[in-house]
Amino acid sequence: MNNNDDICWQEIIKNITPLKTDKIHHVYHKVTLTVKPKINPCNLLFKNNLDNLQMDSMINIDASTAKKFKRGLFPIEAELDLHGFTEKEAFSAVIEFIQKSYLQKKRCIAVITGKGLHQTQQDNIFSHQGILKNCVPQWLNLPDIRPLILAIKHPENKQGGSGIIHILLRRQR
Repeated sequence: MNNNDDICWQEIIKNITPLKTDKIHHVYHKVTLTVKPKINPCNLLFKNNLDNLQMDSMINIDASTAKKFKRGLFPIEAELDLHGFTEKEAFSAVIEFIQKSYLQKKRCIAVITGKGLHQTQQDNIFSHQGILKNCVPQWLNLPDIRPLILAIKHPENKQGGSGIIHILLRRQR
């Protein structure tokens, strides 16, 4: 600052009187956030001893929710198509998809497994038909994701039948 600036500043502040304060101290409290999951899978598993999910079984669901789910009245909010996935890739994708959907507060989702190759060769028990179709329902009972799921079902044949699994997720309360 040069001398003129200093003179101007002194002229500006000469009539200013400080405000009378009662020594107000501003206290800033440190805010710590704790994130508590809305659902603890371990507690649910050991306290409630959840039954294994069975296709089209509506055990432990209230009647009106079960009726809506059976009739397909819940809109599908997200889909995971497993066509072209290996079993290992599909496993990771299914677990991640269900957890992500739950955290996004989705209610009804679908996993498209496909019906498997060569469905007409039913007599050959050694052929690898519908590996994902058989594995995905088993994966849904794993401790990491089972507490997030209320029910599973196959839609009607015109909507994909046994090649799709509709999953009803628990609501976050």
